[in-house]
Amino acid sequence: MEEKFIIAWAAAREKAAQLGVKMRPVDAADAMVAAHRALSGNRESDGFAALADKKHLELSLEALAIDKRFTALFSDEEANAALDRLLSAGYYG
Repeated sequence: MEEKFIIAWAAAREKAAQLGVKMRPVDAADAMVAAHRALSGNRESDGFAALADKKHLELSLEALAIDKRFTALFSDEEANAALDRLLSAGYYG
């Protein structure tokens, strides 16, 4: 499941880049650590605000974290933080 998440996150980041949203690169080997770090902090993930402005929050880490395919990879706290951020930005999936 982790491998599928890493592939999905990379694909989302690539689509975001095509929209002009710049994000820091994430090495596949460190992707899960980076995702957990981003979701456990108080800040939105890299590119979140730009994706919100472009109405493409489906490409955010937060949206992937609450995707039913990947919810088992994240704690309830991480998923709740992701959902709170998305809802605060007006995203309802």
